[in-house]
Amino acid sequence: MAQGPDIWSLYASMRKSRLFEEAVAGLWEQGLVSGEMHLGTGEEAIVAGIVSHLRDGDAMALDHRGTAPCLMRGIDPVGLIREILGRPDGLCAGRGGHMHLFSKNHLTASSGIVGAAGPAAAGFALAAQHLRPGAVAVAFFGEGSMNQGMLMESLNLAAVFELPVLFVCKDDSWAITTRPDASTRGTMSERVRGLGVRYDETDGLDVEDVWRVAHHAIARARSGQGPTFVHARCVHLDGHFLGLLLLRIAKDPLVEMPPVGVPVTRSLFTPGGAAPPDRLAGVRDIMSSIVATFRDPRRDAGNDPVLRARRVLESDPQRLAQIEARVDGEIESILAAATSELVT
Repeated sequence: MAQGPDIWSLYASMRKSRLFEEAVAGLWEQGLVSGEMHLGTGEEAIVAGIVSHLRDGDAMALDHRGTAPCLMRGIDPVGLIREILGRPDGLCAGRGGHMHLFSKNHLTASSGIVGAAGPAAAGFALAAQHLRPGAVAVAFFGEGSMNQGMLMESLNLAAVFELPVLFVCKDDSWAITTRPDASTRGTMSERVRGLGVRYDETDGLDVEDVWRVAHHAIARARSGQGPTFVHARCVHLDGHFLGLLLLRIAKDPLVEMPPVGVPVTRSLFTPGGAAPPDRLAGVRDIMSSIVATFRDPRRDAGNDPVLRARRVLESDPQRLAQIEARVDGEIESILAAATSELVT
């Protein structure tokens, strides 16, 4: 009988990932990270449940939220932060930023192009099939990628060649600010099965459930039984990217609402422009979005996979405290080493 998941080890990886990304968020908020910042907070159970099965010779193709998989795969965390900061001693000499992380030694590549993880993983898997029998490739992507032709072509190619690849869809029901039902018809399972790929679902907030689904899918791939598509539902706790206005308003309405509300109110009485009914309709849409955000699942602690995993372990508080102290210390050391010359 197969051994089950080690929830303690999985939780340690998830906590380390969460604290690492929170540290990166702090650097971004200080203005030390250029451009957008896409965090994987909320995806930790999916990543840990998948990556914990990988071994030397396996490959990963990542999307624009590649920090957590890289960290859990063992890529130098100081190099990751230095890369995100745009430093020449970063993982990719500071030229890739957080969306384009590459490590040849770990057979890992990421891209900010939506859906690009599909063909990259298919390429990794084709190479493994010929050069490293028993090795697998994993592709991580969001559900919005399922409307990209290259991902659909990759699924078809993987089925035709019976490639050892795992396609992992991290579905948070948002394609930036678009709901799937506004852009997609049919179901994901119908699309995947129609291309001849095995389709499995998992609760992306439950690391043990993800682990078990991944265990069987990766075993199938290693034994030459072809690709599997894993549909994992999750919640992006920080939205599509850091600084998302609606989430900022929900977290701190007294600070964030006036810069929005004052000009919107003033626009109702400005001469010229749209007719009053149209202006009122626009204000209603804005207020409706704000009110909906206060009920958004991203604000529900029950949708935090790290907290859910932690609750399972609270029956042994001493061991839990020891693990958390160790992980917290590791993150403090990593952040200190990566930002030493930034401290004044």
